Amino acid sequence: MTTNFDTNRSMLEAQRLRTRRYFFGRTGLGTASLATLLSGEAGANEDGGSEPSLPVQAKRVIYLFQSGGPPQLDLFDHKPHLNDVHKQEVPESVFNGQRLTGMTAGQTSFPVAKSVFKFERVGEGGAWLNTELMPHLKEVANEICFINSVHTDAINHDPAITFFQTGFQIAGRPSIGAWLSYGLGNENENLPTFVAMTSNKGGQPLYDRLWGAGFLPSRHQGVLFRAGSSPVLYLNNPAGVTDALRRRTLDQIREINQKRFDEVQDPEIQTRIAQYEMAYRMQTSVPELTNVNDEPQSTFDLYGEDAKKPGTYAYNVLMARRLSERGVRIVQLFHRGWDAHGGLAGQMRARCKDTDQASAALITDLKQRGLLDETLIVWGGEFGRTVYCQGELTAKSYGRDHHPRCFTVWMAGGGIKGGMSYGQTDDYSYNIVDNPVSVHDLHATILNQLGIDHEKLTHRFQGRYYRLTDVHGHVVRDVLA
Repeated sequence: MTTNFDTNRSMLEAQRLRTRRYFFGRTGLGTASLATLLSGEAGANEDGGSEPSLPVQAKRVIYLFQSGGPPQLDLFDHKPHLNDVHKQEVPESVFNGQRLTGMTAGQTSFPVAKSVFKFERVGEGGAWLNTELMPHLKEVANEICFINSVHTDAINHDPAITFFQTGFQIAGRPSIGAWLSYGLGNENENLPTFVAMTSNKGGQPLYDRLWGAGFLPSRHQGVLFRAGSSPVLYLNNPAGVTDALRRRTLDQIREINQKRFDEVQDPEIQTRIAQYEMAYRMQTSVPELTNVNDEPQSTFDLYGEDAKKPGTYAYNVLMARRLSERGVRIVQLFHRGWDAHGGLAGQMRARCKDTDQASAALITDLKQRGLLDETLIVWGGEFGRTVYCQGELTAKSYGRDHHPRCFTVWMAGGGIKGGMSYGQTDDYSYNIVDNPVSVHDLHATILNQLGIDHEKLTHRFQGRYYRLTDVHGHVVRDVLA
């Protein structure tokens, strides 16, 4: 007698036989793809992606993300004209009907706020720089390309930072680090391909999805390194668990997972097995990596004494160097506190004190070690700030609102042309007048330097092929060496 249970089970089995995963498993294609995945070879994108197909300029990326929106007018995009129109109303022709945030749209006055800081021309190309707050960056200006004409589509923090990290304003897509992991593969079997770190607890919230894998296989998500005695959660053995016991436990889990994989041929099961093994190997590699006591005093003279303190920006930048020289492909730092709606001068002094010396030290250190040419450094936030003052404007204090129309991102190393500035804004640093660079263009350029054609790095999901740059993006070739 046939029961409803038997009928339903037969229907489910028939459906399973028709699934894509089952087909690939039985034809051997899934296993072949899995072997490529676990081998760590470059270009291991198993669901429709393509291998790097361009000349490789850089092997890795260190992305120094400054969360909150650094004010380009007070750091990089100097506008002497503002001295003449300080406190005057921003002309309507400058606004040109552009939208404002809800925080300042109701203001009845939009007075120009000049910068209170000292600027100088630096480097062979004479780029403007706030040398009062960034004296260390001045010393490495010949290695830096300041892109003053970056623009974005988002005007509020969460969609803006999501856009910069994933190429889309709505959460759910893979982060740029995950895309790079997917396209490049791993160079060190004892460390993750992609590591993220955060510093400065004050400021806009940060979410794991900013370094997440989205719809890519989960092995490509960033591993968050934290401050303290346990940089990676759950990496250390629990009390009473020996290494031998952990090894036996992992072997048994692997056996169970392997049996399940043999039944359903789901690549995510093998990803889980690989992640367990990576965690086991990291028990040895991570303590050695995070112990900076083996660094000579000259390192801390270069990066600053804060580099000895886990959780600080300087420590994280030093960690980025140590990770990169060990073959980690993507290191992303998130430093908060740049959201200066008021009291901007004081906030900028604090943020630049946090970041200037270590950022410059990274360039110097990598160059001394012969690693700068093969390491691409990117520095920037999710948008810029307005020329008009938010709140009260005094001789020493002012604030600036969010501004997506133009702002500065700088790049160094990795085949980037140093000692120059690129792009131009109007006299109010409100609109771009020459060489605009979109977020998609920036992403395309980063991928290009790693030997990846941004139009070919794709992944099939829900019936269509996706890519980091969606259907946009052009490589900014004028900034390439």
